[in-house]
Amino acid sequence: MKTLLNAIALVALASVSFANGVELPAWMNASPHAKTPAVQAIGLREISATSKECIECHKKESPAIYQMWGESLHFRGNVGCFECHGAEETDVDGWLHEGQLISTIVSPKDCSRCHPKEVEEFAGSHHSKAGRILGSLDNVLAEVVEGNQGLKTEGFPMGVSSAAVNGCWQCHGSEIKVLENGRLDPATWPNSGIGRINPDGTEGSCSACHTRHTFSAAQARHPDTCGKCHMGPDHPQKEIYEESKHGISFFANIDKMNLESPKWVVGEDYSAAPTCATCHMSATSTQDVTHDIGLRISWNNRPVVSIRPEDSDAKMGLPGANIKWDTRRANMVDVCLNCHNQNWVDNFYVQYDSLIELYNEKFAKPGLALYNLAKPLMRPVAFGNKIDFIWFELWHHEGRRARHGASMMGPDYTHWHGTYEVAKHFYSEYIPELQELAEKNLHSDDAERVANAQALHDKIDAVLNSDDHKWYLGKMDPAEAERRAAAAEEFKARYKK
Repeated sequence: MKTLLNAIALVALASVSFANGVELPAWMNASPHAKTPAVQAIGLREISATSKECIECHKKESPAIYQMWGESLHFRGNVGCFECHGAEETDVDGWLHEGQLISTIVSPKDCSRCHPKEVEEFAGSHHSKAGRILGSLDNVLAEVVEGNQGLKTEGFPMGVSSAAVNGCWQCHGSEIKVLENGRLDPATWPNSGIGRINPDGTEGSCSACHTRHTFSAAQARHPDTCGKCHMGPDHPQKEIYEESKHGISFFANIDKMNLESPKWVVGEDYSAAPTCATCHMSATSTQDVTHDIGLRISWNNRPVVSIRPEDSDAKMGLPGANIKWDTRRANMVDVCLNCHNQNWVDNFYVQYDSLIELYNEKFAKPGLALYNLAKPLMRPVAFGNKIDFIWFELWHHEGRRARHGASMMGPDYTHWHGTYEVAKHFYSEYIPELQELAEKNLHSDDAERVANAQALHDKIDAVLNSDDHKWYLGKMDPAEAERRAAAAEEFKARYKK
């Protein structure tokens, strides 16, 4: 088995060497059908005998899978079932099938035999670490608040939440549990979550984007593929893209996108519109394809307060910790300049950065400070208080929508689904709840609670009297109020009938 797999990897590597003028080994050049050597650029000379046995059965038992494989580049390279699914004796998920040891799961480690660069890049990305959400605050919602331990399996005899299994884990990835004889626990499989934790210890699932068994690059380039996970109330990138000029142009000109092109360089192979892959992964005339989707992002908008991506990479121990945000922005600007001029791109980033600063400084930082001061006065149970839900949705849903909307030029998501919702709930729900909590505890018999309540009360007072929020107290600067009144009158005069 090892000999076969190593041979595949050598062929793939040799094809790269050939492209650089290095002579190929004789066994790759020999052709039984020609007098002169014939170069097999990539893949195997023919489908292996073991895979042929698999095919004979599976083309009858699972014809759709057989057909999808037949449409793939794997088929053209004679890479068959066994080359991907063959297992070693040491593989914990290996099981004996028709005399061969195989594994159901094809992990990034398996793919790396022929695609080492892509897997290395992917392993350094946030995508591959998505499964780490399983121990986060978000998962408390699915496991406890929304769910229970009603789904009992061999791998989870104490039970697990169906809300997590069918929701969070299907995008973020499950931690695969292997049962006797290589069987996979039904709570953790099937699963193609992009951060799936595999039995061999690797993180990720290539088939999350390159859906098996065609493993199509064209499909991975289509925005609908990203929409499986990047949609909904907390990260609606798919919906934002569809309302943006980029998305409008794509769906109007999809027949001009040349998605099947092997090269697919923006500005050369297509120019009608960008997709998610264009901006975040695909090649330009000066950049190669990358499977680290963070290398063109200059803000990480997932946390309460937006941070630079190198800071979040450092927290996760990723190699991107050494790549500064301005380098990443330059990478993205290189993409943008294929369709826009420098002034346009520069001005876009002025607008985008200003929205991030607005959200961070006006709502996120003071909101977080208030929440931390309120914690000692609340029930010490995650999501056991109304304030927990208000604050969570302020930053996790509404704040993210505003930031993602601005990053992808979706004005409705920036404003009505974003900053409007943030402001509405900050002033009409969050502040009143905090004020009530502080007032209630100012009269406690517990001196410590009184002190904590006073600290919260004082911080609320300081926030509301700051320049960003004093309008709420009717304390807008008179000069600003006068300017606004004059502007309103001028507008009425200009457009009156």
